[in-house]
Amino acid sequence: MSTRERILDAAARVMREQGVAHATTKEIARAAGCSEALLYRHFDDKQGLFMAVLQERLPGFVLPDSAVGSGSVADNLARMVTGLLGFYVESFPVSASIFSSSTLLARHREAIAAHGAGPQTPQLRVQAYLEAERAAGRVRPDADAEAAARLLVGAALHQAFLATFWGDGSTAEPGLADRLVAPLLPGLLPDRG
Repeated sequence: MSTRERILDAAARVMREQGVAHATTKEIARAAGCSEALLYRHFDDKQGLFMAVLQERLPGFVLPDSAVGSGSVADNLARMVTGLLGFYVESFPVSASIFSSSTLLARHREAIAAHGAGPQTPQLRVQAYLEAERAAGRVRPDADAEAAARLLVGAALHQAFLATFWGDGSTAEPGLADRLVAPLLPGLLPDRG
């Protein structure tokens, strides 16, 4: 395993246990069995390390480009929602601590923006998928892709919050993703009559 991979594994573990706000690069380096200097050879700062943990150590929710025009829109959206549920359940323990201080949140907001990311990313990715499907003729021309994306991401976020809050961490309710997608389909899919 490469040093970078060891650092990412350690960062994910330490951030999950302490939250990103309280995890230090010194602790992460110690958990990875390396020096802080070596950690900084692989990552510019703690926010960069946090972003790498989010992108490389948590469940994904982005469909491959080849999903546009293949399978059904409903199934593709359900796959994205399933991924979002897993992502949010895994990311809550890591990121919730940033809300403990307005100063900390402001610093974190600036650092994440400097990395071109933020909490709007999931919604923008679902919206981009729907817009690509609209361009392919599989989503209605008048469909509100932004509102649909916000509703799906919001529902996934809420369900993951409940699973995390109640301590079971489970979002494996049978058919949940399909049930969250189904009410939006009449406003998204073209009439086939």
